[in-house]
Amino acid sequence: MTHLHDGACEPLTIALPKGRLADQAIDLFAAAGLPRPELDNGRKLIVESADRTVRYVLAKPSDVPTFVEYGAADLGVCGLDTLRESQRHVYEPLLLPFGYCRLSLAAPADRPDTPLRYESQPRVATKYPNLTADFFRARGVNAEIIALSGSVELGPLVGLADLIVDLVETGDTLRANGLVETRTILEVQAVLIANRAAYHLKRQAVEKVIDRLRHHLTEREKKETWNGGNH
Repeated sequence: MTHLHDGACEPLTIALPKGRLADQAIDLFAAAGLPRPELDNGRKLIVESADRTVRYVLAKPSDVPTFVEYGAADLGVCGLDTLRESQRHVYEPLLLPFGYCRLSLAAPADRPDTPLRYESQPRVATKYPNLTADFFRARGVNAEIIALSGSVELGPLVGLADLIVDLVETGDTLRANGLVETRTILEVQAVLIANRAAYHLKRQAVEKVIDRLRHHLTEREKKETWNGGNH
């Protein structure tokens, strides 16, 4: 167990996205020798580590970059999709080995796969309006972006949209709804982000977290490579 600082400094605040990513982040932090949050009944949104050197804030995933940019958290963990969509100004010191998926463009399986530049004002349903607009703008396509917060697969099924942009892990949900991936927009995984001011003002504690995680991931990779070579 690594103590992040000595004496009565204020704790380092780390924002985590509620759900599976938070569990994976906490497991990774613990494996790297960083303080775990004290167990509670799952209702608390702010949980301190036993040694009081770290305060974990459990936030809605899309809010994590906002907490970090504005200094409500010194560090955070989120998906690259969430970070790029939020367009927040934070440091990105480390990619983390979980949360793998991809942000993809998908279309009904029976729709002709026309090159995008020939599409005439397609309507695109998505939870990622900024990334989607950037993708089509870069290709000179004048798309109408329809922002949804629920199941975007419904878009083409009810005639709301021609195409969708959504996160894909296995593709099962797309196939079940008669959709196929046509382009990958962004390869996604979890990322550690840091508040720009905290990176300097709390440099010792912030760097200790980054160094411990980096060291653990390097050792883990070596071990996996070694074991893979010994089969």
